[in-house]
Amino acid sequence: MTRLELAVPVDAPAETTWAAVTDWARQGEWMLGTEVRVTAGDGWSAGTELSAFTGLGPVGFTDTMRVTEWDPPRRCVVRHTGRVVRGTAEFRVVPHGGRSEFVWSEDIPALLGLVFAPGVRWSLRRFAEFAREYHR
Repeated sequence: MTRLELAVPVDAPAETTWAAVTDWARQGEWMLGTEVRVTAGDGWSAGTELSAFTGLGPVGFTDTMRVTEWDPPRRCVVRHTGRVVRGTAEFRVVPHGGRSEFVWSEDIPALLGLVFAPGVRWSLRRFAEFAREYHR
């Protein structure tokens, strides 16, 4: 496993960036080929369970996760619990005055990183636009 860490500046305050990134049902609006839903818990605390389908049409896989750390508006850590994806992932929001930075880090197999990283970079650029205009 290797740790992939990517960041994007966001022209929105940290609280808005946090709300946008933890709006699980809307992650498909910015995350490439992924739809996320809350399967247990309230969606805003440790213990929340999530299910994310990643793919095109019916071809893909389901990634299940449990939120293990929840520190709004700074940090969310999830542990992947499915058969395909394992390890942890972390979303961090770093305030910069009236702006912020969104940092995505995830444990992935080294070879998968070569394929996965470009899609995450693309998704993070889309996220910056999504968060800038975000309204719940």
